[in-house]
Amino acid sequence: MSYSSAPWSSGRACRNGPFPRRSLEIGAIVIGFIYAWPLAAAYVVWKLMGYPALNEMKSFAERSFRNGFSGFPGFGAARHDSGNWAFEEYRRKEIERLEEERRRLEEESRAFTEFVDELKRARDREQFDAFMARRRAGSNF
Repeated sequence: MSYSSAPWSSGRACRNGPFPRRSLEIGAIVIGFIYAWPLAAAYVVWKLMGYPALNEMKSFAERSFRNGFSGFPGFGAARHDSGNWAFEEYRRKEIERLEEERRRLEEESRAFTEFVDELKRARDREQFDAFMARRRAGSNF
């Protein structure tokens, strides 16, 4: 292999960008490990994973939260059945009651939003009617 066939000798970009940017990135990672090693480690993992999109990380976090962190050690123990039929029945009924309450609150919120929108339309109609009355009366602004 000759030195002229090296990737940086032709001016082509390396996998992660041109040579100066990559050296700055490596230097920043080294400094990061010295001063804030958790952040530097997280960046290296993110880089090795192929720069996953933020929405992918968000969906992973939402799935983990929804599943009660059952994949992580020490978490999710509260999500298992208690083994007591009466308690499970009580829990199921409470969850249904809370879900019904959530639906009722969403409906009230939707109704209030419609009410406010109707008030805005009525105010806009009044302002428009006042404008048209002044215009018909001959007064110019």
